[in-house]
Amino acid sequence: MANQAGTPTCTVTTRLIPSCGAWWGLAPEVFTGASIEQALHGAEQRMDAAADVLHVYHRGSELFPTEAEIRLARDPSRPRVLMINWKPSFDHTWAEIARGGLDARIDRLAGYLRRTFPERFFLTLHHEPENDVDASSGSGMEAADYAAMFRHVVLRLREKGVRNAVVVMTYMGAPNWAAKPWFEELYPGDDVVDWVAMDPYADDRVHDFDELVNKMRREYPDWQGFYRWMQARFPGKPVMVAEWGVFERARDRSFKRRFFESVRRQIKQYPQIKALIYFDSPQAPRGDTSFDSDPGADRAFSELARDPYFRSTPVPRT
Repeated sequence: MANQAGTPTCTVTTRLIPSCGAWWGLAPEVFTGASIEQALHGAEQRMDAAADVLHVYHRGSELFPTEAEIRLARDPSRPRVLMINWKPSFDHTWAEIARGGLDARIDRLAGYLRRTFPERFFLTLHHEPENDVDASSGSGMEAADYAAMFRHVVLRLREKGVRNAVVVMTYMGAPNWAAKPWFEELYPGDDVVDWVAMDPYADDRVHDFDELVNKMRREYPDWQGFYRWMQARFPGKPVMVAEWGVFERARDRSFKRRFFESVRRQIKQYPQIKALIYFDSPQAPRGDTSFDSDPGADRAFSELARDPYFRSTPVPRT
């Protein structure tokens, strides 16, 4: 598609896939105690760029998006796509949810969404399920139970009129989990999944973006990396890096800077990745992933955030 001057125009599909480049997103200032508006505006100011996608987290009976999240999504000067991460329950097993144990909660949420938020948004359910799997028979938390839960929630929301949720299946993206015999059973089906995602972090065995999205380990010689697996397993689906972070290295203060520079060099080698969402936290569970903990890292991250690859497709307005 082109505009009147003949210049190509980048567009967005109904599944929120940008036709050019990739979305740039943030889970901003996590675990700092800041409100979501303070956190996002603060992070955008720190990186001297705006986020296309805002990643937020909800659990249990919470209704979403909140009023603050809606304001950020509908900001007339800078609209944003919401990536909503929902764990439906901590006191029901996946099998119980699949059998209808939370239908009243799902229906209440569906009614709220219909009334308050008609815009398209990303929705992922119980992200990173691998380390919650209990493979013992009858546990209610087997991999197949997760797939059944995921299907039930998505189909129930659709049945109750929620048609604007673009559904994301989010894996951890680690070789040790991919080697489990039940790993393939987690997938709930193409009809209820629009995007597939991974949540990789740069630990001390990861040196650049290539190694981040295709983590391999000597002890798992048959595993060739998550992006490669997604290419083969889901050739028609867009890939999201729904959480990624670079941990501070006390003995190598320049590591974050070098890593962010590698993303800028290498991202175009991964055309199936259509969204990159950073987890910005000074106190993430495994370390400091704030992008500006070092002046060099701050500059490199800001340059990455402003790269034309992430600025080519505008977020659709309401």
